[in-house]
Order: sequence, then C-alpha cells, then structure tokens
Amino acid sequence: MIDVRRFTSLGGANHGWLDAKHHFSFASYHDPKRMGWGALRVWNDDTIAAGTGFPPHPHSDMEIITYVREGAITHEDSLGNKGRTEAGDVQVMSAGTGIRHAEYNAEPDATRIFQIWIIPDGKRDAPAWGTRPFPKGERSGRFVTLASGIAGDEDALPIRTDARVLGASVKAGETVEYPLAPGRYAYMVPAAGSVVVNGIALDKGDGAAIRDETALRITATSDAELVLVDTAA
Repeated sequence: MIDVRRFTSLGGANHGWLDAKHHFSFASYHDPKRMGWGALRVWNDDTIAAGTGFPPHPHSDMEIITYVREGAITHEDSLGNKGRTEAGDVQVMSAGTGIRHAEYNAEPDATRIFQIWIIPDGKRDAPAWGTRPFPKGERSGRFVTLASGIAGDEDALPIRTDARVLGASVKAGETVEYPLAPGRYAYMVPAAGSVVVNGIALDKGDGAAIRDETALRITATSDAELVLVDTAA
C-alpha cells in the first residue's frame, strides 16, 4: 500500500523568514488523517531565509533528525554543543530528558531542510547531539543509512528508536531497491528530482506513506535525491 501525499496538499505556513510545509499535523496545521506514520511523527519541509532561524526553545522525548538539502544550518544547545551542518549532511538530536537549542541560517542564501521527528522507544536518557558528513558520492545508486537505532547500523548517527533514516542519490534511469520487513512503516520523499516507486510516480517534495510492501523498487525519471524513513509501528 502506497499513499501519496502531494507537495501541493501539505499543510504549512509562511512566516516570512520561514516557509514551512508539514507532511503531518504540526503547529497550527491539524489533519486527523495525518498524525504520523508508524513511529514517525513529524516531517517538515522548511525554507529558512538568510540570516534568520529558530531562537532557543525546548524539546524533550523526541528523536529529531535534520537533513540539510541546500545551504547549511548552525546549531547551538544547552549542552554547549555548536556545529554547522552543510547540504547533504545530517544532524541528530536525542532530546531525551530535556534540551534547549537554537538553529540558524547564517548563510548568505536560503537554507532548505527536512526536519524529521521520530518517537523514541521510551527510556528517558540524557539528551545528546551529533552531526556528520555523508558525501553524496558514497550513496550514488544505493541507499546509505544516515541515522539509526537498529543493531548493525553502527556507521550511522545513533538515534534511540527502532527506526532508520536513509539517503540515496539516483541518476535518471537508474533503479534502487529497499527491502521492507513485515509490519514496518516507510515514508519517502524526493528531496530533488522525480521517481517511480512500485509503479507510483513521485515528484520533488511529494511524500509516500508505505506499508505492506515487501520491497521498494525505485526508478528515477530525473536525477533524484531520496530520503527514506523505516520505522516500527
């Protein structure tokens, strides 16, 4: 089963400095049919104007993954962490028992990100933050695990939930596959380009909510950059 959420159907708001699109209910956007997908709770498609950003604010009990699509995001938090994450790279914040952080676009042009929130497994540990580069050349024609709480994914950034976040760069005409275990939920969005997944066409920014498929077969119809989340129910 593949349920397509077209980019034009997403909720959201334009605050001037922030143009936010929401794949699931978030802030003032509420749709009872889009409250999450498995353990995935939030997928925001944010465009942040140059020299602006989110001032310090609190989080707890959530795994927050930021995938930078264009530009860069600069992070500071109450643990003393500071870092700049560039396009194609990923940062992870396990909010745990509580953390305050700020995220700014200190770049001269707009920054575009996916911000993904996944519900943690339940154990309340101290908060943590990390970032690392994931060169796009290393995921050309294949999925690479970017963040994961699944055993065996030690090369990925750690998150505290039974889920993994993956990325792939696929050239027009190429096909990549991803096996989906029984009972798992997947959600995929092309950050760029267009693809066909199991016969269903997706354009840039469209979301595909997937379950009860044994495998995903994804063919790019134009050069594409994919982000995929695989979670427990």
